[in-house]
Amino acid sequence: MATGLEPAAQQREGRRGGGEFRGPRGGGGREFRGQSRNTIGTARIDTPREFRQERRADRQDFRQERRGDRQDLRREQRGDLRDFRQERRADRQDFRNGVVTRPEFRADRRDDRQDFRRDQRGDLRDFRRDRRDDRRDFRADRRDDRRDYRDNRRDWDRREWDRRGWADRGWNGRDWDRRGWDGRGRGWDRGWRNDRRYDWYGWRNQNRAFFNVGRYYPPVRGWNYRRLGIGFTLGAPFFASSFWINDPWAYRLPPAYGQYRWVRYYGDVLLVDIYTGQVVDVINDFFW
Repeated sequence: MATGLEPAAQQREGRRGGGEFRGPRGGGGREFRGQSRNTIGTARIDTPREFRQERRADRQDFRQERRGDRQDLRREQRGDLRDFRQERRADRQDFRNGVVTRPEFRADRRDDRQDFRRDQRGDLRDFRRDRRDDRRDFRADRRDDRRDYRDNRRDWDRREWDRRGWADRGWNGRDWDRRGWDGRGRGWDRGWRNDRRYDWYGWRNQNRAFFNVGRYYPPVRGWNYRRLGIGFTLGAPFFASSFWINDPWAYRLPPAYGQYRWVRYYGDVLLVDIYTGQVVDVINDFFW
């Protein structure tokens, strides 16, 4: 039974309830990490536009979770400060009523400050740890999404090739049949422009936003745009894999087999022999 004469520290623990007055934080980060990765941005999509929209939605959700975590931390800190001040007022009242002596009152005040600062440091440490875990999980989810997206696109391309009958047109199961190559790019059939399947111009008119791919940053400092033609030899940095168009069909371009790759060059698209760097085909003003 409480007699009212217990030490102030014991009374304080009774008022604080053993330090459990703080409610749980909103747990934005914990909720984010608790989700299944299959539900955070599904990669079962068919077009790069849908993939970008999914990525954008993931970033927005992640930022909202971060904002929620910050708001919860501030709300918790304000609650801690409010409870700390109430305890200080109760301690002063106990001192005035003679429940505790001055040395006990000062010792309790010192203990209160230490406990309050320790709680604040612990909350901040937990918050930062949650943030680190959130970022780590978010990046892992993004990597998984990209991997799933690439797998899905490869599967889609393979099915599309089989459906359209491309699989047997010079494809030998490993690369394009080299019997049609002469090593200087003359084996590439530029008559694909007469094939209505590859009407990239009409496709662009129907999907203008999809061809707005953002600013081009040349890989060589000081390099300015110059219009390139067939037969020009590019330096290796200009046809690095980061500039490849890995899904030509998404832009209604013909597939590039073997040593050929479609490469973005400013607003143009080049078909490059990546073994020699030679430009084999050119489409000017392809992107907006």
